Amino acid sequence: MQDTIPTSSDEGKDTTATGERNPSSGGSSRWADVPEAASASLTWTAGDRPLDYTACASHLDVTADDGSPIGRMFSLSYVATTDGAPDPTRPVTFCYNGGPGCASVPVNFGGIGPRCVVTSGLDHLSSPAQVKDNPYTLLPSSDLVFLDALGTGWSTVADGVDTGKVFGIDGDADAFARAIECWIERNGRWSSPVYLFGESYGTVRNAVLMRLLGERSVPVAGVVMLSAIFDWAQTLPGNDLYYEGMLPVYAAAAQHFGRAGQGKDVDAWYDEALGFAETDYAQALILGDRCDAAQREHVAQRVSELCGVSRGFVLERDLRIELDDFRRELLRDEGRVCGRLDMRFSSDAPSHVQVDSGFFEGEDAADDAVESAWTAAFRDFVSRELGYRPHRRYLNDNYEVVGKNWRWEHEEPGVGFKVPAPNVAVDIACALKRSPTTRLAILGGRYDAATPFWNVRHDMADLFLSDELKGNITWKRYGCGHMAYVDVPTLEAMAADLAAFYAGR
Repeated sequence: MQDTIPTSSDEGKDTTATGERNPSSGGSSRWADVPEAASASLTWTAGDRPLDYTACASHLDVTADDGSPIGRMFSLSYVATTDGAPDPTRPVTFCYNGGPGCASVPVNFGGIGPRCVVTSGLDHLSSPAQVKDNPYTLLPSSDLVFLDALGTGWSTVADGVDTGKVFGIDGDADAFARAIECWIERNGRWSSPVYLFGESYGTVRNAVLMRLLGERSVPVAGVVMLSAIFDWAQTLPGNDLYYEGMLPVYAAAAQHFGRAGQGKDVDAWYDEALGFAETDYAQALILGDRCDAAQREHVAQRVSELCGVSRGFVLERDLRIELDDFRRELLRDEGRVCGRLDMRFSSDAPSHVQVDSGFFEGEDAADDAVESAWTAAFRDFVSRELGYRPHRRYLNDNYEVVGKNWRWEHEEPGVGFKVPAPNVAVDIACALKRSPTTRLAILGGRYDAATPFWNVRHDMADLFLSDELKGNITWKRYGCGHMAYVDVPTLEAMAADLAAFYAGR
C-alpha cells in the first residue's frame, strides 16, 4: 500500500502510517517521535509528456530480526501514477548521498529528483534560489525513494542503541537493507525491479548493500555509482595510488584555470595526463629514492607542465602533491584557492592564521555555492507542499557526529577477517558473480578531487571479472566535479545515459 496522508477519520487514533503505535501516544520510548506520513499528488511537466506522481514524506521503521528498534529512517518518495494509482511492476530506485554523515538532499534537489534548484554554472547561488520541474529527473524511468542515513537529516537512532553498531560500513548497510525492505513491503512493490543510486560514500554503501540484499533474497536489477570510491586505503597518507589518481585531476584543473593545456581538447588533455600517470609517473613513485636524478627531473618537469605548478614545487614534495597543497598553490598569485569537490570552483584564500588542515578541507567553494540552496528548497517543499514538519533540526551534514565516529572495519567476502581500510570492490565482484544479470553504471567527473575517477577504474580492473560480467558495466566520465548535477551540460548527458541504462541499452 502506498503512503498516504491520514484521512480525517484517522484523527485521534494511536497509529502511524505503518499501522504501529504512535510513540507520542504511549508507544515504546525507544522510538523517536516523528510526524505521520504526508503526501501530495503532483504533476511533472518538464518533459515531452506530463507525468503524474505522488510525493510522500515518511519515516521507515528499521528493526532487528527480533523486532527491537534500531532507528527510524526518513524517506521522501516520488511514485508515478496513472489515474491516481501506482504501477506495482515499475522500477524503484533507492537513492542516497554519502559522507559518511550526509543526507540525500543533493542527489534529490540538486540532481535526479522531479524538482531541482536552478544552478548558474560555477556561480554562487543567491537566496532564494529558483526551483523548477527538473528536465533531467530519473522519474520517467523509475520511481524514486530518497533515504537519509541514520543520524542524518531527520533519521534517528533508537534510544539505547549503540551508535557504534550503526555508524559503520556494516551497520549502515544493514540499516539500509532493512529500510528498503520496509518500504517495499509497505508499498507492495515486490514485483518491481530494484535499483540503487549512491553518490560518494553512497557508492561504498552500494557495494556492500548490493551483496547484502542479494543474500537476503532481495534481487537488485541495477546499481548506479556516482563519484565512486571503493578502496579506502588509497585515501590514506603516503599511498602512491592516491597521487597517481590525483594527477589527471590536477591537470584538468590547471587547464580550466588557464595554467596548462591551452588549446587542447579537455578530454584529450585529461587522457594525456592519465597516460603519463600510468607510465613514467607511476614508475617514479614506485622507485621512491631509488629514482635516479635524470628520471626525477624528467618526471618533475612533466608534472609541472601538466599541473600548472613549478618544477621546484614538485621536487620539494618528492613528486607527491597533496591536495591541500595543490589547492593553495595553483591560484596563489591571485590570492585564491580552488575547490575540492569540484576543482573548477574557487574562492578567496583563507587568512594566514587559518592553518588547520581539517578546516581548510571543509572550506570548499564547490560546496558553499549550492548546498544551502538545495537544503532550503527541500525544506520548503516538504513543509509547504507536503505539510511534513518534524520538530527537530534537519541534519544535512552531521559529519562531526557520524563521520568522525565511523567504523571502517569490514570483512570483505571470502577474506575471513575484518579489514580496517577495506576495498569494497570485492563486495561488488561477489554480488555480480552471484547475480550475473545485475547491471552496474559507474559515473564520474574530470574535476572531482574527492573521489578521483582513475582510482575506481584501477579498483575494478583488479577484480579480473569475466568478459560477461564486464559487459554489464557501463562507464561514463563527464566534464564535472564530484556533484555531477551542478552544471547543466553534465546533467543533460547523465540523464540520457541513465535513461539508456534503465532501458537496458
